[in-house]
Amino acid sequence: MTPEDLDFLRTAAGRALLDLAAGLDFSRAHTVASTAAVRRADPEHAAAAIDVVTARSRAVGRIRGAEGMLLTGEAVQQATAWPVAALRARRLAGRDVHDVTCSVGAELAELVRTAGRVVGSDLDPVRARMAAHNVPDALVCVADALCPPTRDAVVVADPARRSGGRRIHDPAQLSPSLPALLAVVAERDHVIKCAPGLDVSTLGHRGAVEVVSLDGSVREACLWSPGLSDGVGRRATVVRTSPVDAPGPWGASWGAPWTDADGVAVHVEEVTDGDDDDLDASGEPDRFIVDPDGAVVRAGLVRHWARRHGLRQLDARIAHLTGPRIPGGYSGFEVFDRCRLDRKELRRVLRERDCGSLEILVRGVDVDPDTLRRSLVLKGSRPLALVVTRIERSAVVFVCGPRTRAAD
Repeated sequence: MTPEDLDFLRTAAGRALLDLAAGLDFSRAHTVASTAAVRRADPEHAAAAIDVVTARSRAVGRIRGAEGMLLTGEAVQQATAWPVAALRARRLAGRDVHDVTCSVGAELAELVRTAGRVVGSDLDPVRARMAAHNVPDALVCVADALCPPTRDAVVVADPARRSGGRRIHDPAQLSPSLPALLAVVAERDHVIKCAPGLDVSTLGHRGAVEVVSLDGSVREACLWSPGLSDGVGRRATVVRTSPVDAPGPWGASWGAPWTDADGVAVHVEEVTDGDDDDLDASGEPDRFIVDPDGAVVRAGLVRHWARRHGLRQLDARIAHLTGPRIPGGYSGFEVFDRCRLDRKELRRVLRERDCGSLEILVRGVDVDPDTLRRSLVLKGSRPLALVVTRIERSAVVFVCGPRTRAAD
C-alpha cells in the first residue's frame, strides 16, 4: 500500500473500486478472473483495492467494524482478536491510553469504546494514516515507539514478532526491541503484548505476566506494569465466545458474560497466583480426566485452577487433572480403561471397544501422537481418546470416551 493508493481509495472513485472488488470472488478457483476484472477497471490501484477487500474478508470475526476499514492482509494477520483486545480495553476503562504500535488501528478501535483519551502512533506513515481513517475518535500520529510523544497515558504496545515471515524468539530482536521498550516505559503504567512462549524472567519485569487464550488457543502473554497488576504476579485469562442465546453450563467462576452487537457473548475466567493451590495428587483417576486450558498451563497455575474446580492431579508434576465432573465451560474425557504404554495391549483394548478414530493427548512421555495413532491400526466405528501421561516414574495410558463438554 503506497501513500498514493491510500489517497485514491479514500475518494469516491476509490470507494467505487473497492465496491467492485468486494462483489467478486477471490477464492482460489476464481482469483485470476476476479483480479483481471479489477485491473481492467483501474490497473494502477487494483492491487491495493484487492488487498483491502481480501483483508476485510479475513478480518471478519477478528476485527469489529472491519467492513468499513482500510486494511492490509499483513496487518490483519498481526492484529489482536477483538475479544482479547476488548477485554484489555475494559480493564483500562477511563484511563488515557497511548498505543505506541497502533498499525492500522485494530486495538485502537476497542480502546476508544472504554478509555478516556486515546492516542495511537506508528513508525509507518501509511499505517498511521490508515489507523486515523479507521478510528477517527483517536488522535493518531507518526512516532517511534521508543520515543512516545505522550507523558501520562498508559502505554500499550505490541512489538512485531515476525520478520520476513519468520517468528522472532529473541526479545531484543523484536520491533521495537522489548528490553529497550521496557526501559523507556519503566516509570509509566504500561501493557506490553508478547508471544506466549517468551521467557520474560531475564527482562527485569516487575509486574504481572498474563497468559491469554481465546476459544482454546493460547494467543499472547501480556506484561502489566506494577500499577496495573492488582498485586498478582501471574494471571491466566481464559476467554470463550458463544452465540448470545447458546445454552452452556458456565458456572460462577466465569462471572457475567458481556455481549457484542453482532450477537456474540464473551465469557472470561481468570486465575491468579493469589488463589489457593493446596491440592492432592493421586495416580488413580476419578470418572473424568480434564486437560486444563493452555493459558492455565502456560501461566503455571494448574494447581490453582484445579483447586477452584474440585479436581486432583494424577501426578504432582503433570498437568492432567481428574475429578467426578467436568467444570462448566470446559471439556474432558470419561475414563474407560487403564493400560500400559504397550501397542499390542492398546490394539486389543481399542479393537474390543470398536475404536475407529482417536484423539491422543500426551504429557510427560516422549511419544509422538501421530506415530502412535498409525501404529494402532484402527478399524472400528467409535471415536475414543487416549490420555498418555506419566504417574511417578511409569508411563500410563488411559483409554477414554471422546472429548465431551460439561453437562448442562
